[in-house]
Formats: sequence, C-alpha cells, structure tokens
Amino acid sequence: MKRKNLMTILLTMTLVSSSLAGCSSDASQTEPGTEAAAVSPETSTPETAAADVSTDTGSDTDTATDAQTTQAPMYPLPDAAEDAGIYVEPIPDISDDFIRGMDVSSILVEEKSGVKYYSADGTEQDVFTTMAQAGVNYARIRVWNDPFDADGNGYGGGNNDLATAIELGKRATANGMKVCIDFHYSDFWADPKKQICPKAWEGMTLEEKADALYEFTKDSMTQLLDAGVDVGMVQVGNETNNGMAGETQIPNIARLMNAGSKAVRETATTYGKEIKVALHYTDATDFAGLDSIMYKLASFQVDYDIFALSYYPYWHGTFENLQNVMANIQDKYGKETLIAETAYCYTTQDTDGSGNSVNEGDLIDAYGATVQSQSTALRDVCAAASDAGALGVFYWEGAWITVGDVNADNSPIWEEFGSGWASSYAADYDPNDAGKYYGGCSWDNQALFDAAGKPLESLNTYKWLKYGTNAEPAIDMVNAPTVTCNIGATLELPETVDVVYNNRALNTSLPVEWYEEQVLNIDTAKSGTYEIWGRILDDAADSDQPTEVSCTVNVEMLNYVANPSFEDADTSMWNVSYEGDKNPTDFQQKEADAHTGEYAFHFWSESDMDFSIEQEFTDLAPGTYELKASFQGGDIDSTANMELYASAGDTVTSEAFTAEGYGNWQEPTISAITVTDGTLTIGMHIQCKAKGWGTADDFTLNKID
Repeated sequence: MKRKNLMTILLTMTLVSSSLAGCSSDASQTEPGTEAAAVSPETSTPETAAADVSTDTGSDTDTATDAQTTQAPMYPLPDAAEDAGIYVEPIPDISDDFIRGMDVSSILVEEKSGVKYYSADGTEQDVFTTMAQAGVNYARIRVWNDPFDADGNGYGGGNNDLATAIELGKRATANGMKVCIDFHYSDFWADPKKQICPKAWEGMTLEEKADALYEFTKDSMTQLLDAGVDVGMVQVGNETNNGMAGETQIPNIARLMNAGSKAVRETATTYGKEIKVALHYTDATDFAGLDSIMYKLASFQVDYDIFALSYYPYWHGTFENLQNVMANIQDKYGKETLIAETAYCYTTQDTDGSGNSVNEGDLIDAYGATVQSQSTALRDVCAAASDAGALGVFYWEGAWITVGDVNADNSPIWEEFGSGWASSYAADYDPNDAGKYYGGCSWDNQALFDAAGKPLESLNTYKWLKYGTNAEPAIDMVNAPTVTCNIGATLELPETVDVVYNNRALNTSLPVEWYEEQVLNIDTAKSGTYEIWGRILDDAADSDQPTEVSCTVNVEMLNYVANPSFEDADTSMWNVSYEGDKNPTDFQQKEADAHTGEYAFHFWSESDMDFSIEQEFTDLAPGTYELKASFQGGDIDSTANMELYASAGDTVTSEAFTAEGYGNWQEPTISAITVTDGTLTIGMHIQCKAKGWGTADDFTLNKID
C-alpha cells in the first residue's frame, strides 16, 4: 500500500508539471463527450500535444469537468498507390476506420534501457509519431495489477503497471491514436497456460475478488481518462480460454467479467465517452471450443461488445477457418470481432542473445523470414479480417527490439529496466514459467523495427492496405526443395524450383543449376544428409549476385508404403477385409498404444476374429525388397494364426509372429521379396479368438537390391 501511494503521488506530480508546461489557457478545456478543436500541425508537435493531454489526477471529483481532450495532429492515409520497396496488394473495400492497431506495451522500458527509435530517413523521432505516420491508428496497452516484488523490483515484460499505461496512453493519444487497455487481472503475464491471481487478491472469496476487480478497473479507467488518454476499448481479461484472475470455473469467470464490464460502462457514462468492452480468447483453430465458450458467455449473460481473438498464422490455422470462426461469432451470437494479436517474423536470426519464439521450423509455406513476407502476412491477416467484417487488427509488440549490444550479455539491462520478457524477480510470483525461463525478448525478430530502432518498410503496411504500392517485381523467397534418394540409386535433382515474388500473382517455377562440385560430394552408397546450393537461371542469372537456392538431399532406405504409420487421416490406400458382420478393427488414436506417433491399426472384439489389412503397389522398380511391421498384442492363445505376408505374382511369402503382451513390440520381417513386373501386395492377416487385442504400426517396405 505504501508503494502504491508513493507511485500515485509521483504520478500526480508528473501530471501537474506536464499540465503547467503544456496548457496555457482554459481554451483547451472541453465538456465531457465533446471533441476538442484539432491542433494544427503548424502550431503543435506530437511532443507538445503529449503535454496538452495531461491533467491533475489529484482531484476527487467523479465527473470529467476538469478533464482535457486535445486532438493530436493526424496523418491521413494515402489516396492512391505509393511507390515502395515492398509490394502490398491493395484491399479496395477496406474501411478507413478499420483498426490498424499496435501493441505498444514495451516501448517505455525499451527507451529506459537505452533504445532509440528513428524515422524512415534515419532521424531520431518519437516512435509513436513514426507509427502514426505509418498508418497505426490504435494503441493497445496491457495493464498488470502490481508487477513488482516486495522490494519494488519489476517482473519484466514491460513492468506494465497503471502508471506505465498512462504514460504510454498519453503519447499514443498525442499522436492521434485511440487506445485499447488490456487488463490482464494478474500481476504478470496472463495467457491460456496461466491466469495467476494478483497478490493483493489472494485468499479472497469470489464476491470479494469481483468487488476488488471492479474497483481496480474503475480506478484505473478514471486515472487514464483524467490524464487525457483517449480510451476507446477495454479488454476485460487476456486470452481467458482457461480462466481469469485465478478462477477456472465458467460461472466464476463470468462473475468477474461482468464486474469489469460494469466498471467500464459506468466510467464511460461518467465521462461521456463511447468505450467498447472486449473479451479476449485464442486458439482460433478450435471452432467448436470457441463456440462452446460463446454459448456459456451468453448463458451467464456476460456483458461485452467484442469477441477478440489472437491469430498468429504459424500457430492458429488457415484464414478460411479464422473467417468461419468470426462469422459464427457475429451471426450466431451478434458480437463484433477483432484480431487482438498477430505477428510474423522478418528474420530467423536472434538479435538479442535470448532466443526467439518463432524460428525456421515455425515458418509456413506462404511466407518466408523476410521484410516482404512479414508485410504480406500482415496484409493477408487484415484482408481476411476485413472480408469477415471484423473491426480490425492489432499487431503484437511491433517495437519490442534488442536492448544493449547484440553480441553482449544484456541480462543486467533486462533485470534493471524490465525490457526482457521476464526478470528473475518474477520467480516468486510465477515460479513455473518466468522463474525457470526468465531472460530477454523472444519477439525481436517479429518486430516492425530492426535491431537498431529503424523502421522496417513492413511498418507501413497499414497505411498501404487500401491502395497498395507500386514496386518493381522482385523475388521474395525460393522454396528450397528436399530430395530423398534410395541408397545405391541414382540421384535425381529437381530441374526447376518454386519462386515466390513480392507480388504473389507472379509466382512461378524457374530452372535451376546445381553447383556441380557440391553434387559430386554426395555419396549415395550410404545414408546421410547433404545440403547443396545452386542458382536460379533467370534474367538475373548472369549478374554478379544471382539468386541462390539450397536443396536438402537425404540418402536413406526409402519406405514405399503409403501412410505406413496411419498418421494421415486418409487411409484409403489400406484395404481392410474381415469375416463376420462386424469389423473388429479401427485406426485408433491413442499414443500410448502406438509404436510411433499417435495412431495405430487396432483390433478387439467380443467375437472371434478373422481379418486382413493390405496395400497394393503397381509401379515398383524391379528388384529385391524387404518388408517389416511392428506389432503388440495380448489375450491371444496359441491357436491364433497371425502372419505378415507379401504377394508378388504367383509367389506368396509370409512370416508368422506371436503376441507377447502390452508394450512388447514384435517386428516380423520378410526379406528377399522379388518384384519383376512392378506389382506387389503386402499385408497382415490375423485370426484369433474373442477378446484378443493388438495394434500394428510402422509398416516398412525397402528396396535392398
């Protein structure tokens, strides 16, 4: 309590000082709910405007008669396509009011850590001005209740208490942005994995916690609005799929949400402002799960306007599924939709020595780790959201970049200023996550600024959404092929590669020349993995810097069985036949019963069983083959007939096996299968008494000669 009072006093002193410095007359005063006259860019800068939105928070009044709202200079969107170094495909029907948002929560601690931000021409400039000039019209700011330990050490991740939100919100407002306040109702990160109750609310009953949440929300909103922050939206919770503020039961969560919503509604009425209430969830891939959440929210009459989603292309499925989810929310439940978080990387390199959340293995085929692909990914998310009728999109933490020296140990800076995702001081509050993995920023390679603070061209994507850009055709990325060669076979490399351009409409296949000396180093007589390089043979091939592409070559024993482990949903290549009226088999999803993966071919019945599973081949190269399979089973006596078989022409070869109990996998093998005309049938036949059981998995057919 003492520390909170001290923070309030310091905040009040800061706001009073700012008010005295920036307000010269009563002309800037406005009635609640009215718009102040626009500040001319010729007479006011973003810096002076930031001072103009300050006011004394020491007043005890419940009205906004002393609040000041000064509109900052605006940066209009283009009215035609602009020339640019990256290509943005236009979205002609997108609204100028479409939310082009940015989560800005880490900016203050970044600056305290020594980070400087620049304009496109390299001039040091307020990052909010740079973002506003690039089309950002909405700032999203998280708020934690008390992200400090008992000694006042910050937990990190921005140390986003209310005072930080006010300072960031004032700067956003000064640059013409509206503000979304994202209450986590936790002292640190809240997400689907954790919704830790604030320290001050521990041990409270549900009603006491709801009252505390209401008071915290209302007090926070009052201070924000008194400071002149143009709040247009409030999130009551952050990614609350599995709980909020330590509560996990839907009735309790609904009670807390309504307490927060009530506080927002009352404050908005007092200040004569329109402020929308958003609830925030993630996992857009789970249509049924989100529909169930919506149904429960309606059942408990939770008061809100917007159902907001986190959507990261590399984690959350297709655009089509996303649009289906949003359409269901709007049409079935009558709620507005919003993408509260999205991002994509411009590089896979780590710029701060702390690792990245998204790496090479997370990339999806449509986008590479380039500035162009980052822009295209953001544009495509916006197009999908706009087409689905969503309010807009927020890019998550686009300015969270490297602090200190890229090659140095920056942990002292992260610890002191809270500019890493977590500091060691968070260990007592969040021992299972932050306490184990505290460190720097894992988001730096997904920022819209480079490691030195200069904006990437992808930052301008928002302002170019409607009319797009004029850009010379250029290769954005080349999809590197992977080739698998059977041991002892002749290596065949692709003659063309798929080339992705900045303008995706130009995508094509182009001839490629592989560097001969690297190809000659591949030994196909033994297993191994090689990476070779070549160059694309296009108009630029004769230049000093041709476009190069890599190819991964795997030399291994090829398995000719299609869907050999039953992991693919399409099992049509497998033919199952059985005696009797009931099929005793199924493709079972149960990792504990599979040899590898999650699926296996399973059988059990209360009746005696006689069945086979087989696969046919018609185009095998002539030669000698070997067949293997994995099997486990039990409750099968010695009268059973179980065999792995291969049929080539008139020759049938089989290998009998037995059931040795759960987890005791057998590997029946048939060697020296001769194929002459390309045809072969492989399979497994089992005849056993009732209540016998088993699973077969990992069929392998290799050419050995």
